[in-house]
Amino acid sequence: MKKKLFCLMLVLIAILIPSGVIMAKEPHDVRLVDEAGLLSGDEQEKIRGKLDSVSEKQKFEIVIVTMDSIGASYPEDFADDYYDYHNYGYNDSRDGILLLVSMEDRDWHISTTGYGVTAVTDAGIEYLSDRFLPDLSNGNYAAAFDTFIDDCDRFVTHARNDKPYDEGNMPKTYNALLIVGGSVLAGLIIAIIVVSVFMGQLKSVRARKTAAEYIVTGSMKVEDSRDIYLYSNVTKRARPKQTSSSSSGGGSRTHRSSSGRSHGGGGGKF
Repeated sequence: MKKKLFCLMLVLIAILIPSGVIMAKEPHDVRLVDEAGLLSGDEQEKIRGKLDSVSEKQKFEIVIVTMDSIGASYPEDFADDYYDYHNYGYNDSRDGILLLVSMEDRDWHISTTGYGVTAVTDAGIEYLSDRFLPDLSNGNYAAAFDTFIDDCDRFVTHARNDKPYDEGNMPKTYNALLIVGGSVLAGLIIAIIVVSVFMGQLKSVRARKTAAEYIVTGSMKVEDSRDIYLYSNVTKRARPKQTSSSSSGGGSRTHRSSSGRSHGGGGGKF
């Protein structure tokens, strides 16, 4: 009887230990969870490879989760809990960031954890969303996720090498329309200058600048002249108050998830 019980215990240990190892490792390895089926097979492979490459290089977890529905959960709670209970994050502080996309109500939410709270501030989340939301709204999901990964990589690198991007210290963006418009305007200015130079070389009669130039010398004599001051108009404007840089805000607002872990983040509709 004891031998049978001992053998049964060995079988149970042999079954439970490997499965426990798989459960501990698998969530960390799967950084793209496309439950909503927004990506093709090739797109999934490309995005998953990029997530793995950047995450391992930075030692900073970058996760993308798409769902058809999150039920009655709030996007913030769902994103935080998904990150926590799927064992994501590097180091004891679980450094990383997760982007949730829920198709039912077209919600998106970013959850930051550990060093993610430092590297991607509230202003940073607004910047990231401005960059990927146009593609997300138009159904260009692969392009949206690709932009998100690139920007996360850039934000973490900048935070570690210099300081986190935040209010008054955000990456420079260049508007293609403004660049084209500026080029056209510069060309127009150059054209006006060239035409003016050629017109100045013409030997033609020109208009006089002042009425005095039309008067024949000695034909008119002014006996008396006076300048009469009629009125003045003074406009007063209040001088803007100076504000100190210390009162400009910035940083990340944090909250506690159901696991008790601290998270930053933000989200909206797309």
